[in-house]
Amino acid sequence: MSSGIATTIALRGFSEVADRFDLCLCDVWGVVHNGIAAYREAVAALMRMRERGISVVLVTNAPRPGEVIIGQLDGFGVPREAWDAIVTSGDVCRALIRARAGQPMFRLGPDRDLPLIAGLDAPETGPEEASYVLCTGLFDDEKDTPATYADLLGGFAARKLPLICANPDLVVERGGRIVPCAGSVALAYEEMGGEAIYAGKPHRPIYEAALAAAEEKRGSAIDRGRICAVGDAIRTDIAGAEGFGAAGIMVLAGIHAQDLMEVSWEERHGWFGRQTHRPAYAMPHLVW
Repeated sequence: MSSGIATTIALRGFSEVADRFDLCLCDVWGVVHNGIAAYREAVAALMRMRERGISVVLVTNAPRPGEVIIGQLDGFGVPREAWDAIVTSGDVCRALIRARAGQPMFRLGPDRDLPLIAGLDAPETGPEEASYVLCTGLFDDEKDTPATYADLLGGFAARKLPLICANPDLVVERGGRIVPCAGSVALAYEEMGGEAIYAGKPHRPIYEAALAAAEEKRGSAIDRGRICAVGDAIRTDIAGAEGFGAAGIMVLAGIHAQDLMEVSWEERHGWFGRQTHRPAYAMPHLVW
């Protein structure tokens, strides 16, 4: 049963609701790019928003600092004129790690996420010596699943170690494939009785940070009733938008594409009704 929103309004493009918002909190992976290439119409839509005076903050569950994501977007050809600021779960996660300065940490995730802990007092250690776990993903998300780490996680849970999840996403689309993310590991950890601490969406701290970044760039306060959040995931983007009081705009051609892209709007509305949260608006892709 969906909560909050009674009916989802189908949009042909963001321009249909542009006059209702002063700030757009936009997801990145699945909306702006697919991990391989940028979506040109989405980028154009963000630029049109800014031309209309709407602030755009990219809010991503990427477990890396914002500067790293800027470089990635540059590589995809996303112009910096398409956004005002970027806030990542990595930025929020670094604050959680700083609060544990000097404590031995076991890092579960690929080495590409090492920039997350650069410059922090977070000594890495083996599983038996750790006082907490930092999960940025799976060691090999092409082959591994959370079940791969069942024994490892079971040992952590038995010792009641907190697990900081740097990316609450369960899965992400990579070039047309769905691969697991750190959120799926954290969920498995919770299911065996462990404590997971989440740095990103749908949890409120990342939205507060995004709003603060927008207001700093804008030089003025933003009416909470004039904020929208665009994303492709019910569990993170849409739930997070509702929890923050923003209007959720669902992009259908993301991680839920298999359920939503080849069906009628009637069937889409039925699908929304079976979810924990319902978006205020929905469109196949982010377009102007």
